[in-house]
Amino acid sequence: MNRVTRPDGAHAPDPGAARHTVVVGGGLAGTTAALALADAGVRVTLLEGRPRLGGLAFSFRRGELTVDNGQHVYLRCCTAYRWLLDRIGGAGLAPLQDRLDVPVVDLDRPEGRRLGRLRRDALPVPLHLGRSLAIYPHLSLADRARVGRAALALQALDLTDPALDTQDFGSWLAAHGQSPRAVEALWDLVGIATLNAVAGDSSLALAAMVFKTGLLSDPGAADIGWAHVPLGDLHDGLARRALDAAGVRTEVRTRVTSLDARGDGRWSVRTSGGTVEADAVVLAVPQSEAHALLPAGALDAPERLLGIDTAPILNVHVVYDRKVLAHPFLAALGTPVQWVFDRTAASGLSEGQYLAVSQSVAQDEIDEPVAVLRERYLPELARLLPRTRDAVVRDFFVTRERHATFVPAPGVARLRPGARTEAPGLYLAGAWTATGWPATMEGAVRSGVGAADAVLGTLGRPRPAHLFALEEAA
Repeated sequence: MNRVTRPDGAHAPDPGAARHTVVVGGGLAGTTAALALADAGVRVTLLEGRPRLGGLAFSFRRGELTVDNGQHVYLRCCTAYRWLLDRIGGAGLAPLQDRLDVPVVDLDRPEGRRLGRLRRDALPVPLHLGRSLAIYPHLSLADRARVGRAALALQALDLTDPALDTQDFGSWLAAHGQSPRAVEALWDLVGIATLNAVAGDSSLALAAMVFKTGLLSDPGAADIGWAHVPLGDLHDGLARRALDAAGVRTEVRTRVTSLDARGDGRWSVRTSGGTVEADAVVLAVPQSEAHALLPAGALDAPERLLGIDTAPILNVHVVYDRKVLAHPFLAALGTPVQWVFDRTAASGLSEGQYLAVSQSVAQDEIDEPVAVLRERYLPELARLLPRTRDAVVRDFFVTRERHATFVPAPGVARLRPGARTEAPGLYLAGAWTATGWPATMEGAVRSGVGAADAVLGTLGRPRPAHLFALEEAA
């Protein structure tokens, strides 16, 4: 990289020397990095091997349906993802609840007394959830009291303490008086959906981050948002328009095969169709792909990337001939079913109702045949939703993401690299990098923000004032 000499004799990057950045990977991390860099006046080329953008948050056609590969939600506290939605003009298509409200149905309770709700009031933290927990029917009175005490202890944890990542959340909950029932009906109800792991398999650091940020930071932090259109409309369609408008050159169906550092400080990015020269590179691909592409010496211990294990998520899709679910979504207890979402309008279905059943921690089911899953889940949905008993199933299919998230196990923090590498001009992005967040859309976007920030710092480019306007987006 060309450098200029500062008055003190030290070398600083020449802002005019590094003019072109290549972003490898068009998921949320790569898209974010490309937009952020383009907004700062950097020339950007975005290379994606698939025929579309969006990474693991995408859509496809199945007959008359437009199907999301899996159900994705975000929370009001997801400031970076909200920034991305605003930046691509999609905020209105993925609105937030006015106020947190989660219907929870427990099939182990008598019919007519199965529905409980987790919702907030317009009160300061932690009183905003006090009334909801006080009447939550799926916990005993003693469990409700102990939940409150554990929440206060959780709020007191220092998220910067590295010792938290050496402990598992389940042991911490047990030490703070949480019964197996409280873990099932509350802590895992939230944790499995956000961490893709049960409490006993989750790093205390990541679990504490989720609960402190989502439930104990601001009264509205946990209000839920989700796309009311197919994910592809947001993360591919609108994202491409925003990238085009920002001047980003986007190439899909372009797989990167190697990265080579040149002697002049620039990079050669070799693809299936040729070579692209760049002054800086952001590698925004899954950790295994990043490991394969990293040049020697880019990380002190590149094998750590392969130690970041992955976990699957299974989605069961059912189309009925009539409406069977009155809520936009619900969570379930006393059944293998975890969360059920109404995707009818978003999919374009004109008659009947289309439900998506989102199943995290799906290691035991991810490779099950469709016929086995149908035999298992249709009776469970009939138990959960009585209206399905007289309904006709028009379609049943399954989507599988075998590497949906990284495993948030204790010790994972030491494996997650930051945005900067030891190779000048090479940066990393992806939900698996050291964002402090679990593998969520928010974590992916934050990683893209962090990589772009690192590039701009190296290039000596100022950060646009509007780029990180939302609190903590960086």
